[in-house]
Amino acid sequence: MPLPTTPPFPTRSLGREGLAVSALGLGCMGMSDFYGPSDDQRSIRVIHHALEIGINFFDTADIYGVGRNESLVGLALSDRRKKAVIATKFGNIRRPDGSFVGISGRPEYVISACDASLRRLGIETIDLYYQHRVDPDVPIEETVGAMASLVAAGKVRHLGLSEASVATLRRACAVHPIAALQSEYSLWTRDPDDGVLQACAELGVAFVAYSPLGRGFLTGKIRSADALDVTDWRRKNPRFEDANLAKNLALVDGVEALARARRVSAAQIALAWVLSRGPHVIAIPGTRSIPRLDENAAAARLTLSDADLRALDEIAPAGAAAGDRYAAGGMASLNR
Repeated sequence: MPLPTTPPFPTRSLGREGLAVSALGLGCMGMSDFYGPSDDQRSIRVIHHALEIGINFFDTADIYGVGRNESLVGLALSDRRKKAVIATKFGNIRRPDGSFVGISGRPEYVISACDASLRRLGIETIDLYYQHRVDPDVPIEETVGAMASLVAAGKVRHLGLSEASVATLRRACAVHPIAALQSEYSLWTRDPDDGVLQACAELGVAFVAYSPLGRGFLTGKIRSADALDVTDWRRKNPRFEDANLAKNLALVDGVEALARARRVSAAQIALAWVLSRGPHVIAIPGTRSIPRLDENAAAARLTLSDADLRALDEIAPAGAAAGDRYAAGGMASLNR
């Protein structure tokens, strides 16, 4: 009798140029930065396990760990390069001590940033290269023009933007095909519903949702900011401040109740909701745990009923979350 086979992991397309990736990718930021202490060897095992179960889309950026995350991802995938689709970003600039300098979309910076990312990743070509934040002082046409030159030079395969407005996306697409727009999107961050998701579908651009689990909050595992490491960036995030967090717990309690009724986890409900928003939507939850990775991966095969979706709209309507998703400085860099 033949052994049962595991069905292929669900895939979706990055733009119109034929690049297929797993419907759920792996956000690697927390392996090197922002969410408290981490273990590189453990993170490498998580990346390897992701490939083993069919997840092939890995997301990093040059500012995560001030370059360390790119080096980690490159090391983990060094003998598995052909199996992986690697996305990284430029545009946010940090000093070696981690402090932020600002944003740059200057053409000469685009070129130098790409070369530095290629060195850290140890690869010849980046599969998907994003502008991490739009530089308000540089026309998007100039920035994307420089990014397009990287494609012509064979250093980059596909281009993306992050946290860009619909108007900026349309201008960028007029210069060169944009494969993906990455923005925060989840049951407690529904801003992209206000035109961005629709524009991506119209333009043939994949929408990549980062923090689809609300920076871990929608898993139901975080009941107090005191549970987070003292170095965890979320302690300074407005939505995790005491008064806001107390209000937001009502939202996650509703998600957990629906999850219990469906006999799945709150994380799986939250991820399945993101994937339900359109066939062009891809989610990139992050984790440093193999059991959590397996839990998240199962959401790619979870179908929510119309009744489930209506219930979630009642539990987490647009604007339901208390608190901004970043402090004032971070909010100023969004939707440009």
